[in-house]
Amino acid sequence: MSRICFVTGKKRSRGCHIVRKGQSKKSGGIGTHVVKRTKRLFKPNLQHIKIVLPTGEVKRVWVSVKAIKAGLVTKAI
Repeated sequence: MSRICFVTGKKRSRGCHIVRKGQSKKSGGIGTHVVKRTKRLFKPNLQHIKIVLPTGEVKRVWVSVKAIKAGLVTKAI
C-alpha cells in the first residue's frame, strides 16, 4: 500500500532542486543565475499509528503529522 495520509489524502509531490550560482545584487554582484535543475520528490511527514475510527474500530494507518497536531484523529491506547 502506498504512503498516502488516511485523513487529508496527502501524498508525495514532484518538484526540482534548483542550483543557483553567482553573487547577489545586494552584496555587489550582478545577481544569481539558475545553473541546474534536478528532479526530486517532496514527501509528506507520515506516521504509521493506531487510530480509533468513528465506528469505534481500531485501525493502523498512515497519518500526516499535520493532521495529528490539528486533532483530526484520535490515537488508540
